[in-house]
Amino acid sequence: MDWCGKKIHSIEATANPEPPWNRIPHVTDDEKEPRRPSGPLRVTAGALAGAVAGFASLALAELVSVAVRPQAGPVVAVGGAAIDRTPAAVKDWAVRNFGTDDKLVLELGILAVLTLFACALGIAALRHRRAAAAGVVLFGVAGALAAVGRPDSRGLSDTLPSLLGAGAGAAVLFFLAGRLAWREQAREDEAPGAEAGAGSGDGWDRRGFVIAASAAAVASAGAGALGRSLNGASGRDAVAARDALVLPAPGSPAQAVPRGAGLRIPGVSPFVTPSGSFYRVDTALVVPKVDATTWRLRVHGKGVSRPVVLSFDDLLRRELVERDITLTCVSNEVGGPYVGTARWTGARLADLLAECGVRPPSRGGPADQLVARSVDGMTIGSPVEDVMDGRDALLAVGMNGEPLPFDHGFPVRMVVPGLYGYVSACKWITDLELTTFDAYDPYWVKRGWARRAPVKTQSRIDTPKPFARPAAGPVMVAGVAWAQHRGIDKVEVRVDDGPWQEARLAAEDSRDTWRQWSFPWRATKGGHTLTVRATDRSGRVQTERRTRTVPDGASGWHSVVVTVE
Repeated sequence: MDWCGKKIHSIEATANPEPPWNRIPHVTDDEKEPRRPSGPLRVTAGALAGAVAGFASLALAELVSVAVRPQAGPVVAVGGAAIDRTPAAVKDWAVRNFGTDDKLVLELGILAVLTLFACALGIAALRHRRAAAAGVVLFGVAGALAAVGRPDSRGLSDTLPSLLGAGAGAAVLFFLAGRLAWREQAREDEAPGAEAGAGSGDGWDRRGFVIAASAAAVASAGAGALGRSLNGASGRDAVAARDALVLPAPGSPAQAVPRGAGLRIPGVSPFVTPSGSFYRVDTALVVPKVDATTWRLRVHGKGVSRPVVLSFDDLLRRELVERDITLTCVSNEVGGPYVGTARWTGARLADLLAECGVRPPSRGGPADQLVARSVDGMTIGSPVEDVMDGRDALLAVGMNGEPLPFDHGFPVRMVVPGLYGYVSACKWITDLELTTFDAYDPYWVKRGWARRAPVKTQSRIDTPKPFARPAAGPVMVAGVAWAQHRGIDKVEVRVDDGPWQEARLAAEDSRDTWRQWSFPWRATKGGHTLTVRATDRSGRVQTERRTRTVPDGASGWHSVVVTVE
């Protein structure tokens, strides 16, 4: 009987073999242990949970910033704080390598770092949900501190986007990590016929996680899009004010650009730079949109006997002058693009200061520095002597015949010919304080740049371009030269190590604008180096000595290498 039973059992086992994947070995209670494998799929899901939580945090912060101000958003606040703490050499490197895209690169870099940080927290949340959620909150605290530490901070209200966004991100991460929690229930307790991957027997709730993560991502995208749209519309009053503005006719119009000031040579920069092509170098990650109807300018400080507060209409009622003026950024490398000429319309700054009782140091005035403050907290210091020495220093309201673009300082900015922008060209200006260089260091001076920075004599070859391959024979070499408020007297070109040869100068508009030049060259086959130098009206020849832009502007001769075929 035993033998028969065993035989029958053997036959039944052979007829109905149990699949090996369904064979569950007998395990005693003492041998059962929590199963917490960290497979690649689950780790990837954890990183995804962190990324979704980070996205939710930034999206809600964007929405909350609508009720505060766009500059209080965590990316903008952290980016601004990074700019504030960036050494001059690093800032110079960023402008040199990324140009006017430096702000975009900074924002993308911040987002990349935040994404990696969020993914790391998501993976950590697989085992430590509370600690990972706390990490998101710490990120929000960092953003809040960055916002409240900015020069234009409006206090505790600026912390709300970062803190509320971080709270939402922490909640999303905690919830999604719960969907990833490993189920320790043994598979033998799983209901017969249950679908693999749908319940606790699979180890973690994949379906629930995918649904929850998708819902969180969609909701975050909607919140972010709504916040961005509302932030974009937040400056509609400023846009409407600019669109409705008709600038009064200047009492002192600019003279017509002389015939022959603009050479018709392909490749040479136009004499007047279109507003849309004019260089922009500043620290504003979000361009301020200031409503001209509510704008005010305060003039006060040392030696000001009659302080005033002006409205935009007050400024327009003053005599407006129109002048062609070339501006140059101190970050412009030798041969660089950060220089341009525009026709500026504005009120004379020296006249306004004189009406307030201000006297330059040469006439006994106690203040030698004029500190201009922008709505975004930027401070720029200009020498009072230069502003009041008779040059066309303007509180500009127009550019190339139209109201200032927002990118270039609407409603009002400073323009002072002969000085680099970081010591003269304050955009979105709202305050003028008379003080001394000994008493106060403006924004860029605190970061290692010089207190005084007159524009250096410079020249540039626009055509042929570096590494061009012109044909042998006549080749026109041409470009621009500038020495604002001194004027250009001569430009010379050298081929390889040959003698300097004088170029032909275009007609001069004024000593405050750049000057075009050309040099006909009979090119011979082979590689050649073309070099240019200028001499300003004071007789000073552009120096050969190469210096970087820090601390008071680059110097050296511009050269291009070409191969003549």
